[in-house]
Amino acid sequence: MTIITVKTGGIAADAVTDAKIADDVVGTEHLTANEVDTAALGADAVTAAQIADDAISEEHLDVTAITGHTAETTVADGDLVVVHDASASALRKMTVANLVANAGGGKVLQVIMGTDNSYQTSSTSTTLADVLSASGTTWETAITPSATSSKILVLPSVYVRGHNNSAAEARGHINMMAKIGSGDYANIDKGYEFTGGYDYGNSGLIIAKFYNPMLLHTSNTTSEVKYKFQIATDGGTVTTDWGSGGAPELTGRLILMEIGA
Repeated sequence: MTIITVKTGGIAADAVTDAKIADDVVGTEHLTANEVDTAALGADAVTAAQIADDAISEEHLDVTAITGHTAETTVADGDLVVVHDASASALRKMTVANLVANAGGGKVLQVIMGTDNSYQTSSTSTTLADVLSASGTTWETAITPSATSSKILVLPSVYVRGHNNSAAEARGHINMMAKIGSGDYANIDKGYEFTGGYDYGNSGLIIAKFYNPMLLHTSNTTSEVKYKFQIATDGGTVTTDWGSGGAPELTGRLILMEIGA
């Protein structure tokens, strides 16, 4: 038997049809890159077995792709959620409990409360003066944030009063001050003014109020942050104290809460 060898050059273009190709003889090595297009794939031809692990990411998902589940009004710690891991550019699953534990945002990370039921500072000066503690030193309360992105919620409650032994109205103001690390103190609440009053035994006008704002301080640090009060008069004598008899309800308080970003 004579064997005739036909070289590639001897085959006309489009001469080999699918009828001349045996079944199961075309392998991946015979296909050039980008040869198989969408039209060549049959419906439902790609199954889970053909999809590589971690090959599907958020750009492959349509907003309506995940269906079949009704919205729940409550979730359990063990329920699973899908999150995007930016560091790995991949989708991950985690439990609700782990998500909450790692989220950080908006959580109260620590609470510091400074109190002094014996503080008293009087001033007749228009220059701001520190409010002192019972020991005679500046009454300060400190907190050390755990992250630079945290904010400090400052909640002071201080009793302030003033009197003027004349017909003139007594006025004063109190400032909330903060110092980061070894830096200088600066205002974070500029001048709460207290005024008004009544005739106290014909000895002059007396005014009494609580200074209790809510202040959100951005410190941008993990160094210690200290807070203090300063007072000054705009006329007459101003005083911060707990009132006669050391009434516990008039105890001076300064609560500092670190809030995660």
